This record gives sequence, C-alpha cells and structure tokens, in this order.
Amino acid sequence: MLGVSEESVRRWRRVWEEGGADGLRRRPATGRPPKLDDAQVERVRTALKQGAQAHGFEADLWTLERVGLVVERVTGVALSKASVWRLLTGRLGWSLQRPERRVVERDESEIARWIAHEWPRIKKGP
Repeated sequence: MLGVSEESVRRWRRVWEEGGADGLRRRPATGRPPKLDDAQVERVRTALKQGAQAHGFEADLWTLERVGLVVERVTGVALSKASVWRLLTGRLGWSLQRPERRVVERDESEIARWIAHEWPRIKKGP
C-alpha cells in the first residue's frame, strides 16, 4: 500500500516500539562537520569585504585561489577549491561574477548613432 519493502515497515515498527513517535521523526543529516565554525566564517567575510588589493593582490578581483589563501591566512585552515566554492556560494551567499570585457576605446555616442541611423538602413536592405 505504501510502496515500501516489508523490511522497512518492520524497522519502522521496531523504532516506534522503542521510541514512540519521536523515534520516527526525521533527524538532521549527519556528515562531516564544516572545517570553519561560524566565527571563522564571519572573519573571512570581513576580510573578503576589504577587497583583494587590501590582501596584497594586484587587481581587486577574487579567484578561488586567492580566497583560499585569505581563508588560510585568517583562520589557519587550508581549503580545497571545491570547499572554497561551497564556502562562498553556500555559507557566504556570494555568486559568480565576471567582469565585463569592454574595449577602452569604446565610444557610446557613436554606437548609439549607428544603432539609430545605420542599423535601420542596413535592415531595410537595398
């Protein structure tokens, strides 16, 4: 009727007999505890908000490698790139940002003129 095996039902009954309804309640997932506690994460957040140049990097741009170095300097804990990514996106709530690639010589007024005058002419055809 429930679409589960008889063994599951027997196990659930055993748990219910031993611990009642509380025994059947869902438990939080177990696993390895995070390498950084909440206080360390906040120290990392503060350090990252200062910017990359404040930590001796040439450009004010964060990469996983750079964040990993700062995490290690601030907390003494070395993290893999995957762990740095999880820290940034999960616990710190950051997202991937890529700088726009624009030519320095870009002339916005000329682009606007071209879109307003040339593009309609080209679109119409001969």
